Amino acid sequence: MVGYTEALTDPSYKGQILTLTYPLVGNYGVPDPKIVDEDSIPKYFEADKIQARGLVVHELSHTASHWNLSMTLDEWMYNEKIPGIAGIDTRSVTKKLRSSGVMMAALVVSDEEIDVEKVKKELSEATNYNSEQFMDSVSTKEEKIYGSDEPTVVVIDTGAKFAILRNVRDIGYKAVLVPWDTSYEKIMSYNPKGIVLSSGPGDPQNCPATIETTKKLIENDIPTLGICLGAQIIGIAGKTETYKLKYGHRGQNKPCVNLENNQVYVTSQNHGYGIKPESLEKSDFNLWFTNADDKTVEGIKHKSKKCIAVQFHPEAAPGPYDCKFVFEELKQLMEK
Repeated sequence: MVGYTEALTDPSYKGQILTLTYPLVGNYGVPDPKIVDEDSIPKYFEADKIQARGLVVHELSHTASHWNLSMTLDEWMYNEKIPGIAGIDTRSVTKKLRSSGVMMAALVVSDEEIDVEKVKKELSEATNYNSEQFMDSVSTKEEKIYGSDEPTVVVIDTGAKFAILRNVRDIGYKAVLVPWDTSYEKIMSYNPKGIVLSSGPGDPQNCPATIETTKKLIENDIPTLGICLGAQIIGIAGKTETYKLKYGHRGQNKPCVNLENNQVYVTSQNHGYGIKPESLEKSDFNLWFTNADDKTVEGIKHKSKKCIAVQFHPEAAPGPYDCKFVFEELKQLMEK
């Protein structure tokens, strides 16, 4: 229903066509991308540009109304040269994906009649999503600093959302964003109080440099939080195994159970890979959160080191803020 500006700019959607099930999209338009907070972090977007490769909706609203409206959804996508299509029964598409699993797809826009067989052939020859290398396109090329005099948290950028940086600032720390393949030695040169491994797209096995760095962070007991892709990377570094989910978890209403207090939290999620539950037994981690719907792994805590990870998005954007306390958990680890 809401959150298409955040979702479209979430780097975790890189390489994907985003399909929204709510029947009317775009009615509150798009805010001004130039509006930033006191740390120069954009207020209403999760990256500098749209990350999804295309958008599929049932009905596009050509008029929009909102107090901070800057342009319509159609204008924004046109400006960024991202294709979209309306008039699609997106709930029917969703049912197909729910039974068959995630599929490769093509979105074709043309003034001429479309040669469907040709499109199918091109799609069969296209690079499969599983083997795409996303880090060069989603990760920062150089360090970026948000804040000044406060103690430092280094955010390893494997597709970080701006909301992660905002939350690091909210708990009172300077955020230093570094490329995905930054070495352990370089990270420690910032004298960090803690580390955040960000969310991002694709298979965690495609981030071998980050996995090696994470092993050293765990060995040296540096307070570390992993989010989404970052959670999978932490899991691999701590002897768990990962796998591709049949259709992933994407939405703003995924229920997760905190096994420490048996409380259910409503979470925002966007991931296609997860940690194998059976691999936890011989790993360095205990199960922290589990998914109430399908019992998949949603959070882990290291058995002896200051290392935690969650599969959902505690920073939300879009979604409920039920789990912002996860950043407070990192803060407690850093201040012990």
